[in-house]
Amino acid sequence: MERIVERYSFDRGYVESLRANDPAVQRHFATYFRELLLIKIRRRVPSADVADDLVQETFLRVLTTLRAGGLRSSPSLGAFVDSVCNNVLLEYYRSGRRTTGLDEDVAGPASAGPEVPLVTWERQRQVATVLKELRPRDRELLRKVFLEEEDKDLVCRELGVDRGYLRVLLHRARSRFRTLLEPARRRSAGAA
Repeated sequence: MERIVERYSFDRGYVESLRANDPAVQRHFATYFRELLLIKIRRRVPSADVADDLVQETFLRVLTTLRAGGLRSSPSLGAFVDSVCNNVLLEYYRSGRRTTGLDEDVAGPASAGPEVPLVTWERQRQVATVLKELRPRDRELLRKVFLEEEDKDLVCRELGVDRGYLRVLLHRARSRFRTLLEPARRRSAGAA
């Protein structure tokens, strides 16, 4: 039986706290939207794991956009999350893929249970190990763009490339990262 989620009014303070990585607000955001998004997504994808991945991807994109100052009206946060979810679903269908990219490996606010610190620590450890195994240029590129969220135009200037080629470099670095991460995950799962 599905539980009815109470409506919540989002104000500027809530969105600013979310942008500032306030843990309590992030937990509320994840708890509030997770259930709503799962209701929407579960009917459209083949498994609960895929649905969870798509919810995580939606959260990541929403938070990235918010941190970049990309929401014009705080009360429209719910509609914004819904539209991002629609785009994630469309990309999922278009790609025909059954997995997601690096974004699923970034610890996000999706879970609020007691195991979160352990899971987050384990993911951070895996990511740190894999980053050390990458080529220095790939490691630096992923660090600047995804971890430090540097402006991509600045990264382009530093590397002497245009935005189109930066996308190519990021794609290659993410692919190498995923290739190295999968064995680390299997080793970790086997040790548990």
